[in-house]
Amino acid sequence: MKVMKFGGTSVGSPERIKNVAALVTKSGEQTFVVLSAMSGTTNALVEICNHLYRKEKTQANKLIDTLEEKYRNHIDELYESETWREKTHAYAREVFEYLHSFTNDIFTSYEEKNILAQGELLSTTMMTNYLTEQNIKAMLLPALDFMKTDKYGEPDQPYIRKKLTGLMDTHQGYQIYVTQGFICRNAFGETDNLQRGGSDYTASLIGAALQSEEIQIWTDIDGMHNNDPRIVEKTSPVRQLSFEEAAELAFFGAKILHPTCIQPAKDSGVPVRLLNTMQPEAEGTLISQETCTGTIKAIAAKDDMTAITVHAGKGTPVSTFLKQVFDAFEHYQTPIDIACTSQGGVTLSFNDNRHRDDIVEELKNIGTVETEPDCCVICVVGDLFSQEAGYDAVILNTLRDIPVKMVSYGASEHNISLLVSMTDKKEALQRLSNTLFYHTEP
Repeated sequence: MKVMKFGGTSVGSPERIKNVAALVTKSGEQTFVVLSAMSGTTNALVEICNHLYRKEKTQANKLIDTLEEKYRNHIDELYESETWREKTHAYAREVFEYLHSFTNDIFTSYEEKNILAQGELLSTTMMTNYLTEQNIKAMLLPALDFMKTDKYGEPDQPYIRKKLTGLMDTHQGYQIYVTQGFICRNAFGETDNLQRGGSDYTASLIGAALQSEEIQIWTDIDGMHNNDPRIVEKTSPVRQLSFEEAAELAFFGAKILHPTCIQPAKDSGVPVRLLNTMQPEAEGTLISQETCTGTIKAIAAKDDMTAITVHAGKGTPVSTFLKQVFDAFEHYQTPIDIACTSQGGVTLSFNDNRHRDDIVEELKNIGTVETEPDCCVICVVGDLFSQEAGYDAVILNTLRDIPVKMVSYGASEHNISLLVSMTDKKEALQRLSNTLFYHTEP
């Protein structure tokens, strides 16, 4: 069995829903399909919630009516038979009546999560009904029946595996199983969401639980590129990545994946393939346990970084000093991306700037503080510790007249990270691409 996940753009119109249906049924094999809400729906639901928080009931009702009209048109266009058209209209009417009900009562984050769940409940019902209309044996398995987080907000994988395999045993004989991505129940049984990676995370958890043949993540780009195609000229898809390489690229800015979402697949040894709904014939990117030696795979960049350098006061032991610095970040739950230490000093970079000023004030109690905003971390990923040594020298030589403020090398076998100013980002990425992939002089 394969797991196939499709994002909001892939199911963003009746025509695209039909295209996805053709993709998931093409092989005739048993397939588990994970769907996001139709593109634009979640944003509309967030806007409705914002009005409800501000007690702007008239505006909220108006937006709900607008969204309902959009779905009425989608449903009319999607189905051929009056039976399935009316059945889906009836379900949609229930959903929008439910949304209107929130304008008559108190509104909290609990109600918000229930509202945000409706987009995926609509898209999965529409898809299952469409497949059934096309004489495909399809079954909707609600994520709320098996997807659950523990008291720490992490996926409860033993529970997910037990519940999902039980549901599959109960509902045997279907070609296509459909479920929602993103939504789940929390440890208290309330409707919640998976946060990081959303529907990609759901697909990875399902693939791991079922020990599937492959997890396919379908988006609107043909795999992970070797550099950012929005900024750099002449990029190309990377055909193969190890799980470690993919995680590094995701952590340091590659938007196609969230860094944590493939962890369940990695732990279970289930390969992940990134594919393009708009170009289904494209090979895409395969992420697996395999590592190609002596190869640079890709470059990623993470924006809006701040670098903070702290110099310890005289007489402060290094271990005490470092603990105090890291405690300041821990206090404000702010993750650090890269860190470099020297005798009596440490430089750290991070891009969660919500508590930057508070962190700086706390660090001033430890030593002298220098802050540099508007930076960018560039990450070069591949097999950097093979017999073919010298990648570090090539990278630094390529950027020899671009000020590099910080270098992190050695903590991972798969990446070198460099901190530069945002104003130098484009030039640095292009130079590295030219040198590492096309072997031209910087």
